[in-house]
Amino acid sequence: MRCFYLFCCLIVVSVGSAMAQSLLKQADRQFDRLAYSNAIDLYEQALNRTNLSEEERLGTLSRLGYCYRQVRDSQNAERVYRSLIGQLGKPTSDFVSCYLYYAQALASNGKYKESQEVYEQYSTYQHDDQRGKQFSRLYNDLSILSRNPGNYQIEYLEMNTSRAEFSPMYYKDGLVFVTNKRQGNALKRVFNWDNSAFLDLYYMPDATAMGETVASLGGARVTLKKKGSRSARILGEDEYTDRTANDSRTLGFSNGATSQAESGLEEGKAGGNAPFGRTLNTKYHEGPVAFTKDGTKVFFTRNNYNNGKYRESSDGINKLKLYVAEEKKGAWSRAEELPFNSDEYSTGHPALSPNDKLLFFASDRPGGFGGTDLYVARFEEGKWSEPVNLGNKINTKGNEMFPFIDDRGNLYFSSDGHPGLGDLDIFYAQLTEGTSAKSVQNVGEPLNSSKDDFGIVTDGARMLGYFSSNRARGGSDDDIYRFRREGSLYACRELTIHVLDSQTKQPLGNSRLDIDQKEVQDGKRETQTDAEGNIRICLDPDSDFQIAASLTGYQTNRLGFSTKGLTDDQPLRLEIPLNSVQLAAAAPLKTKIRGRVLTHTERQPIDGVEVILRNLCDSTVLEMVTGADGGYEFLVDPGCEYVVEALKDCMGTTGARILPVANATTELTMFREGDIIEIDNIYYDLDKWHIRPDAAIEMDKLVALMKKYPAMRIEMRSHTDSRGSAAYNKMLSTRRARAAVSYLVKGGISARRMTATGYGEQVLLNSCKDGVSCTEAEHQRNRRTEIKILQVE
Repeated sequence: MRCFYLFCCLIVVSVGSAMAQSLLKQADRQFDRLAYSNAIDLYEQALNRTNLSEEERLGTLSRLGYCYRQVRDSQNAERVYRSLIGQLGKPTSDFVSCYLYYAQALASNGKYKESQEVYEQYSTYQHDDQRGKQFSRLYNDLSILSRNPGNYQIEYLEMNTSRAEFSPMYYKDGLVFVTNKRQGNALKRVFNWDNSAFLDLYYMPDATAMGETVASLGGARVTLKKKGSRSARILGEDEYTDRTANDSRTLGFSNGATSQAESGLEEGKAGGNAPFGRTLNTKYHEGPVAFTKDGTKVFFTRNNYNNGKYRESSDGINKLKLYVAEEKKGAWSRAEELPFNSDEYSTGHPALSPNDKLLFFASDRPGGFGGTDLYVARFEEGKWSEPVNLGNKINTKGNEMFPFIDDRGNLYFSSDGHPGLGDLDIFYAQLTEGTSAKSVQNVGEPLNSSKDDFGIVTDGARMLGYFSSNRARGGSDDDIYRFRREGSLYACRELTIHVLDSQTKQPLGNSRLDIDQKEVQDGKRETQTDAEGNIRICLDPDSDFQIAASLTGYQTNRLGFSTKGLTDDQPLRLEIPLNSVQLAAAAPLKTKIRGRVLTHTERQPIDGVEVILRNLCDSTVLEMVTGADGGYEFLVDPGCEYVVEALKDCMGTTGARILPVANATTELTMFREGDIIEIDNIYYDLDKWHIRPDAAIEMDKLVALMKKYPAMRIEMRSHTDSRGSAAYNKMLSTRRARAAVSYLVKGGISARRMTATGYGEQVLLNSCKDGVSCTEAEHQRNRRTEIKILQVE
């Protein structure tokens, strides 16, 4: 049982006036019914009009602050928690969570320095919750989240109203989104959390023409006149789970209490939007949604209400569940429950992988890390597997929700548990094997702000998309925004340089650093380390640098550093050791890396190639230019692995990884326009054209190569063995070539950069022509895929 709910058990001692007892009992009754708006009025009256004991006052303030927190009124939440914390000495366990809520309210109001101090206090009282330390560390310097605000243009959609609109999802030529607005004079059940209407799904047919530019900085408050009258948005929770922003919109719960009449949903359009699917929208919550790739199936969230049956948990709480419906003859079929739902906990926020085989969702099911966690289930042999928690890299003691998977299989989600700008922030994670996260990154401003930011949908390169936020009205209403990226995905690469004595490992304070950016004229700058030998700088992306560190009494150390090819925006760290002048002669022995750069087809040496060697231990870079023999040689530290690349106009290379070995040489080949490259292990089963698992590994390497050279165009060439007719083999090889191109497209490569050609049995690599007896291995040698380089740059 979470500590906050100990507050729910506080016994109000019969002291003070009868009015005090009456107001507090009424307020507690509303609080227990989750009717927070009603409870706020009663608690405020009890505090202002009655004499309360110290115990009663503290308990009332904690509940009142929690009510304001639930209805997303961070200004009043801050006021109440400030008063409560000011009256506490050292808090008991019952009140420790109030420090967390107070820190969150301060951050939501943009008061990061104060929030940092309160998070530090919370950390001293709650040692096992890392949020205190993590948020405090971030708020000491927020610049890491505001490095690229000018790279995005944010647009406010004109379809937004005074009601809540959020969680957009692509569907056909428009967006399906969630809202609590009503059509015409239709009435609906009212959610007793804050007396607002339950949620429905709506459809906006043309999402491309509904925009108004409002800001280039997401953190800025935007004052907009919204259509219609103002209304609070939906909120909800049960007695076991702390309120989360997930609950606010779709994992909200109802105990069935209502104060308005019920009626059906009127058809028709308002503001160009129409209810989405009469059979899907009911008198309770619906949304968000996810669609299969072909748009014929919809997965969506709804209260535990289906086929006219309303169900509650064993404690009388109506939870949320996931449902699926199929489009048949232009209408959605009756919704069916997914097998991992339960009457005892909530499940919602569906998101599908690009191949529709993985379903991601949010749930407060038992066994999680805290709040709501993200889970994934696989569709195998016609049924869904048991859900798997995405683990502690994704999930925290806070709340993770609103997952979305882009067309490259990357995960976006919102969280208040990972360090962010306040309330919900949007985070990004590259997934391996579909479910494991390499790392989690906050996408920063302007997509994030101090308020709730969530429900993002976008492409694999994050060039264009939509998201939800309540930033425009200070946290009261959710709106949908469109964004367009107009600059680099990573506008600045943060690098911390640490200069130290190579022998003693002691930091060298006040060391001089000369940094030269090669691509920029007059790109030199000079700085120095602090007393601890550290300096944090911001480097341009996709650039090469030369860094020289020096200090009196030490030899200058020069090394290269590159921000090219980095696939995330995590901070980088570089250590630069300096040898003292006296100990310079005792420098450790080096080893050599040597090799030649050759043409791919003729295997001839290439003169004038810039060879770049990157040390994978510390990311340092060495460079040289080949001579007439195509040779290169580097003196390096033993024990580290290295990556070697080659640069020359109108040529490309796959590069190589090297572990220095005595007397070993590495040949690096470069291809150019017209070269034909056979892709190793891209073979096919007899009479099949599907990409085999062993071939997918090599195809992924080709995806990486195409991304490495964004201007490169290729012809995908497929060949068969001689068995079968020539016409059949021509058809089969064409399908194989197209299958290979399709695989690359799924990997994020534009189809315009590729052509597919099937050569059938025209170009055999051995003597296995018609009439010649060959082994299966010899025939398979001819069932191959090649690429022809049509353009490199």
